Amino acid sequence: MEIAGNKNIYFLSDFHLGAPNYGSSLVREKKIVAFLESIKHTASEIFIVGDMFDFWYEYRKVVPKGYVRLLGKLAELTDAGIPIHFFLGNHDMWMSGYFEKELNIPVYHEPKVFERNGKQFYIGHGDGLGPGDHGYKFIKKLFRNPFCQWAFGQLHPTWGIGLANYFSRKSREKTGTSDAHFLGEQGEWLIQFCREVLTREHYDYFIFGHRHFPIDYKLSDTSRYINLGDWISNFTYATFDGNDVKLHQWES
Repeated sequence: MEIAGNKNIYFLSDFHLGAPNYGSSLVREKKIVAFLESIKHTASEIFIVGDMFDFWYEYRKVVPKGYVRLLGKLAELTDAGIPIHFFLGNHDMWMSGYFEKELNIPVYHEPKVFERNGKQFYIGHGDGLGPGDHGYKFIKKLFRNPFCQWAFGQLHPTWGIGLANYFSRKSREKTGTSDAHFLGEQGEWLIQFCREVLTREHYDYFIFGHRHFPIDYKLSDTSRYINLGDWISNFTYATFDGNDVKLHQWES
């Protein structure tokens, strides 16, 4: 796919809508919608790289309440012919067709490779990659298990969503402010993951979310790791203009 000269590909992630409460989430949602409105004439394609919601589960006939401004804006953009891609995050991994049917947005359950203007992009949310964090990797396998998803779906939404929101809050409390600074190459598991992948195959750009800290790290003379940060405190995103990827901070 070639990008028109006056267009950009946009990458953003980690909105965590719904957290920490309705009021704060609504303010953040309106800011994200305003950003999407501002890029609708320059976007050739948009990648949303996980954790759009702090929790999401699609029951057979029910989806979580709220987020109508964002969902409506996404539908408007895809109806206008702008492709949007969504990657499951660790907070919104339980999707099963709603985005594809209602918004015409493909949903990816694993990292995926894209080629744009001759550049190779390795894109994913980033959770569970690299060394360490074995406890989460076990929980991720459990949550991705079809039987476990079915069993959760047997709970009434009031109980199921309430329980999930409780554990999501506990997860954030445990993380604290550990995402607020660069941890060094040895401490950044996604950097180690990228380096391991590069021993097998070349990619020009590794694009991840999950980390909540914007990073542009040079892996080699021809490869970079980009972490998109978040839309909770950093309000950062990346663009690809056909030649290079750059990180930006948006101020409404």
